[in-house]
Amino acid sequence: MHELVERIITEGRHVGGGIVKVDGFLNHQVDPGLTDRMGEHFVHHFTAVQPITRIITAEASGIPPAVATARLLAVPVVYARKTNSALMEADDYQADAVSRTRGTAVTLRVARRFLHPEDRVLIIDDFLASGSTLSALMAIIEQAGASLVGIGCVIEKPQEGGRERLADQHVSIVSLAKITFDGDQLHVYV
Repeated sequence: MHELVERIITEGRHVGGGIVKVDGFLNHQVDPGLTDRMGEHFVHHFTAVQPITRIITAEASGIPPAVATARLLAVPVVYARKTNSALMEADDYQADAVSRTRGTAVTLRVARRFLHPEDRVLIIDDFLASGSTLSALMAIIEQAGASLVGIGCVIEKPQEGGRERLADQHVSIVSLAKITFDGDQLHVYV
C-alpha cells in the first residue's frame, strides 16, 4: 500500500531500539481516510477465506484498522482487553503477550460470549514484530475452538522474526507495509 509507505516515510520516526513512531496517523491520532483504505486492502487480500464471522485485535492501536475492515465485511470486531475490568467475567479467554514498546508482559482477555467454536476469525493488528501479541490472540481463538482464517497487520518488522514464528499456523499473513532499520536509517517498502 504505497500511500501508507509514503506516510511512514514522511511522518514516521525511528526512536531507537527498533521502535518506529507512527502516532500521527495510526496509533495516537488516527487518519480515518487512510484507515478506511487499509480496511479495503485487507478485505481484498482475504476475499478467498470467506466467510469471516469475526475480527479480533488487541486494544488499543489495532482497533481502528480492525473496525475499518469489519465494517466492509459486515462482521463484529472483538478486541482483547489488556487490563482487567470489573465487567470482565472470571472465565474469560486469556493469553499472555509481551508488549514490544513497553517491554512488559500483559494478559489479553476476551469474554467467552464474544467468540464461539463456529467462528471463522481474521486477526487484524497494527504491528507484526516478534509475533507475541498475535500468538496470544491465536491462543485465545484456539481456546474458543474457533478457526483462524488469516492475519493482517498494518506494519511488519521482518527483522524481528514474527512471521517465521507464526508460519506453523498455515494461514495467509498480509502486511500493508514493511520497515527495516539499518542503524538509524529507516527503510520502508511494500
